[in-house]
Amino acid sequence: MDTINKKELEIFKISGDWDLQSKLLRRKFPQLTPSDLEFQRDGEKDLFKRIEKRLNKKESEVVKIIKETLPDKFINNLKIKYHE
Repeated sequence: MDTINKKELEIFKISGDWDLQSKLLRRKFPQLTPSDLEFQRDGEKDLFKRIEKRLNKKESEVVKIIKETLPDKFINNLKIKYHE
């Protein structure tokens, strides 16, 4: 897996359909609540902090989780897992 460096953390912005992404995250991590995943534009840091706290992860791990849960990647991972 690729690692997330400090510069990537600083410039990472959530894009796309956050409603869909948050549903995929909740499916993967049922302990996340809707309020944990509430997103407001330019509020990535607050969102990351809530997810970090709930999952007991570092910010870099949260960004990696979010990147891996982008709909296309998530669907491709599901296909790989269920077709092996």
